[in-house]
Amino acid sequence: MSRLISQLSHVNLKLLQTFMVVAEYASFRTAAERTYRSASAVSAQIRQLEEQLCVTLFHRTTRSVRLTDEGRQLLDCAQRALQEMEDGLRKIRETADVQRGRVSLSCSPTIAASRLARVLAAFQSDFPGIEVSVRELTSASLFETIRNHEVDFGIGPQIETSEFSFEPILEDPFYALVPKRFISTSKSTIALSTLVNMPLLVLNSATALRDMLEKTLAERDLVFTSRYEFAQAQTLISMATAGLGAAILPKVMVPRDVDSSVWALRIVNPSLQRQVAVITLRGHTLSPASTRLVQLLRQLIGDPDEAPRHVAEPPPSTGRQLCGKSAL
Repeated sequence: MSRLISQLSHVNLKLLQTFMVVAEYASFRTAAERTYRSASAVSAQIRQLEEQLCVTLFHRTTRSVRLTDEGRQLLDCAQRALQEMEDGLRKIRETADVQRGRVSLSCSPTIAASRLARVLAAFQSDFPGIEVSVRELTSASLFETIRNHEVDFGIGPQIETSEFSFEPILEDPFYALVPKRFISTSKSTIALSTLVNMPLLVLNSATALRDMLEKTLAERDLVFTSRYEFAQAQTLISMATAGLGAAILPKVMVPRDVDSSVWALRIVNPSLQRQVAVITLRGHTLSPASTRLVQLLRQLIGDPDEAPRHVAEPPPSTGRQLCGKSAL
């Protein structure tokens, strides 16, 4: 075996390729058809290879062609070398792609507003040659851009469907910003049944958060009243601070310094939360550049200091937020 390997540096790669085809099909005639050569030309190349290596590679009869022991050793060696070469070329291509690639994505507004900036800043610092384009869209439009191949992937809600693949990256509970004039409390939570007795401030029906809220209320025979609907979470915060109603928000959008006029209360009974995910079409493979960005998303989308201040009873610190999926 070692003698074969030492001699391979002098072997023409075309001869090795022909040898591997003959070995694969155990037939000179089939190898000739596959390589678009005559059977005599293939046979001549195998003889030339055997002469260079000073070994017999095939047992030939009128009915069969099979590898000798030396032929099997050469085939094993050649296959390993070919695999290593393919791996090396793939890594070279990936490195080149990462240096000068392009990434396009769609993102849920609440994630874009609260978490995406620092991820993109870190990515730009690590890979300055990659062009990144971002579209901030509500759920229905976000899924449509993925479906139509307008973006490489999305960051948004996980839904029940076989059309898309979801990789959870953030678990995000729902909070209510409740004007203190509506309620006095010493707790850090509020039951959904209590909340619906107040005027609510909710995002419009184009958002998955609204859809999740309505389904949960219907399951419990609860209804809510709202005179206002908005497309942006920041608008809900302003309205709640003005005392117009209790705003329902994902935790990522609850201000770190909550206005003293409102409580920031986690919704319980049931506990509502969304799962934020990286979304791709099922079967779609991300480019090397997109893969690097998703890796950074996993690492940076959580925030250990995101718990809102001025809640009635601040929950104990739990460190970096868990990764998971979404609903807005």
